[in-house]
Amino acid sequence: MSGFLFVVPPLTGHINPAVGVAARLTAGGHRVAWVCADPVLVRRLAGPDATVYGCAGPVPGTPGAVRPPDLRGAEALRFLWEGYLLPLADAMAPGVRAAVAAARPDVVVADQQAFAGALVAERLGLPWATSATTSAEFTGAYDGMPKVADWLGQRLAELRTRIGDPAGTADPRSSPHLLLVFSTPELIGPQAPLAPHIHYVGPSLAGRPAGPGFPWERLDTGRTKVLVTLGTANADAGGRFLAHCLAALRDRADRIQSVIVDPGGTLPAAPDDKDVLVLPSVPQLPLLERADAVVCHAGHNTVCEALWHGVPLVVAPIRDDQPVVAGQVVDSGAGVRVRFGRVTAARLGEALDTVLHDPAHRAAAARIRAAFRAAGGAQAAAAHLERMAAEAR
Repeated sequence: MSGFLFVVPPLTGHINPAVGVAARLTAGGHRVAWVCADPVLVRRLAGPDATVYGCAGPVPGTPGAVRPPDLRGAEALRFLWEGYLLPLADAMAPGVRAAVAAARPDVVVADQQAFAGALVAERLGLPWATSATTSAEFTGAYDGMPKVADWLGQRLAELRTRIGDPAGTADPRSSPHLLLVFSTPELIGPQAPLAPHIHYVGPSLAGRPAGPGFPWERLDTGRTKVLVTLGTANADAGGRFLAHCLAALRDRADRIQSVIVDPGGTLPAAPDDKDVLVLPSVPQLPLLERADAVVCHAGHNTVCEALWHGVPLVVAPIRDDQPVVAGQVVDSGAGVRVRFGRVTAARLGEALDTVLHDPAHRAAAARIRAAFRAAGGAQAAAAHLERMAAEAR
């Protein structure tokens, strides 16, 4: 039996892939613990019996950790790092050290944006693996932007002097021991890096909390199904986009039934509407089993979950890694890209018609689906971690 400590940021999209891996390790008899600035969120996603150590750190949406919704491009990237990721690492570090002392793990599994996990493990001489919940960092995202890459490198070097081993050299976003990427080269493309310690395991899907009851009885088996979602972190930025989605889908209600996820309550919702179901949250995985297309922000988890089900996409990236992931979708042939801030209902409708009726997009989505399922998911990731722990003991 080995011990594993998962170090995660308080972000649903980063915790969910680790949940399935942790469940596999627990089922194999291993000790599993978590450390996060939001223990309640971890227990909600991983189960109430999860061993979770709390730590300090900004939680998105709380005072001091609210990103202005209109930030895009370089400004959004700068805020992400200076306003969130770096302060999160500094704040988490003492709690991570305490969790290591309490849990005594053989391996630390650090999310690629929970820098404290990697740097504390490095300082304590513990082997650590990276849980890569987006592939954007490994696919030349900063090619052509050397000043940005240098700036990021300098910030991480400064962070290392504060909480890591000053003599260390590894990038805390990418373990030199084991890098688990929850995607495959079939989506990432030819730029996907290859090395003995890099393993592409595909999506890690696990059971999700049921949440409020979904009105399954309102689904019409005779019409095409479209799911529209902007993920868990974009409620404040999506009003205009969702309104145009609503208009495009209303125009196609004779042949398309849609579900729009609207956590911010920006759209009118009729309880008995059988054409467009507007809901604050949905059980995404069961819905994807019934979906024919997805309109989304190109969040890595949503894209991979859709393609796991062979569903083509219309992607409208907003910020962060989303433009890179959207490029992967388009380059793979599995979807069409539209401009989040400028798209019209007419353009959204055209994009939807394309992914629904052009067989090439569905064929590409099916090809990625096959690759994802062959990659092994949570089971494969857990096996790699077990081997790492065995070699470390």
